[in-house]
Amino acid sequence: MSLSERLSKNGSGGGPALSSLAVISQRRESRDSPEAVAFRELKGRVLDHLLQTLDMSKLDTLDPATVNERLSAAILEHLEQQNRLLADADRLRLIEEIKDEILGLGPLEPLLRDDAISDILVNGPGQVYIERAGRLYLTGIRFQDDAHLLHVIGRIVAGVGRRVDEASPMVDARLPDGSRVNAIIPPLALDGPVLSIRRFGRDPLTIDDLIRNQTITTAMAEFLNAAVRARLNILVCGGTGSGKTTMLNCLTSFIPSDERIVTIEDSAELCLQQTHVVRLETRPPNLEGRGEVTQRDLVRNSLRMRPDRIVVGEVRGAEVADMLQAMSTGHDGSISTIHANSPRDSLGRLEMMMMLSGYLIPERAMRQQIVGAINLFIHVSRMSDGSRKVARISEITGMEGDMVTMQDLFEFVRTGIGSGGELLGSFRPTGIRSNYIKRFEAAGVRFDSRWFAG
Repeated sequence: MSLSERLSKNGSGGGPALSSLAVISQRRESRDSPEAVAFRELKGRVLDHLLQTLDMSKLDTLDPATVNERLSAAILEHLEQQNRLLADADRLRLIEEIKDEILGLGPLEPLLRDDAISDILVNGPGQVYIERAGRLYLTGIRFQDDAHLLHVIGRIVAGVGRRVDEASPMVDARLPDGSRVNAIIPPLALDGPVLSIRRFGRDPLTIDDLIRNQTITTAMAEFLNAAVRARLNILVCGGTGSGKTTMLNCLTSFIPSDERIVTIEDSAELCLQQTHVVRLETRPPNLEGRGEVTQRDLVRNSLRMRPDRIVVGEVRGAEVADMLQAMSTGHDGSISTIHANSPRDSLGRLEMMMMLSGYLIPERAMRQQIVGAINLFIHVSRMSDGSRKVARISEITGMEGDMVTMQDLFEFVRTGIGSGGELLGSFRPTGIRSNYIKRFEAAGVRFDSRWFAG
């Protein structure tokens, strides 16, 4: 494996980490100002010199700290040979940006070093947004041109054995820290390549973090812990960026460590803490359109792997039929997520996906299969102030005629907007006891009737 391939997987090249805000402020100058043009030209000449003079195959055998040290020395030596005098701040910035280009993902590296950033959104080479604390901010970070951005995208997708080109202009990938990546390039993206990075941080959020962040209450968390240990089948629903994957990670932490877990994802991003975990990931077709492995294929194969739990990162297509059959035929305790705006909407999406999967069964039979497979829905939502909340926990109670019946156990009730724009409200139990209390008792799981006290 070449140096660029290996270090592109390792992310940052190390060295003194500048905060993203500092780098943003440094890059606020006009792209056409004489200072900015001169800096870009100098950076390009030094970068070209290093790529021509350094033996990358030898650097590939060194540890990252030594590589950083040698790159910094080579940059300073070249500046001295060219009699280029720079201010300390400009010299440090030049060294950091060149190391980022060689070892990492170029202009994105300072943002990737900031754990407070949850999303990096690149809308072409000249526009980079970030999400911090639930709000979007335009940065001053820029790529040189489309080719520069395409190079960074290519480095990301090559690290997971995928490709992006005119024949395959859309791709999902991941970074070494588990961050989810989506890229789409021309001709589908009209204004240049578009890159979206959903970050999960170096240390995934735990259920205690969600309680501290007021995403969920202690009583709700204890109930979900009991539900997972009692092997209820759970579906987490919500919109894009609402926190479904974070909630899924927290739920899997409740699974006993002596159980065998099989995870199935389009792009691996789950961070399970247990030791007995088998991780499966889909594969796109090759250049000839062959070799594709879908989530449906992996769900079917996982049933032959003696799983105690099946965790599907997101159910979105034909795999729903096989997943529901698995849930209702002995593989209980499974967990997944779905894009939907409420538990009731989730039922409609499940029905639609079952119809698209090719199964020609009556509508009532589809709903009976859903009722027999899924026990609990957790609806997570991103609120108007950027905060995430568990908006509702609901359970399926059965069917009345052709209608699936549900009941809410917990909900978040909004009461207004504070002076600082923050959302006001409170979590409340509805006062309805879960229908699965006997199942908790049969599994030896402790429950507290006060969880449901209205």
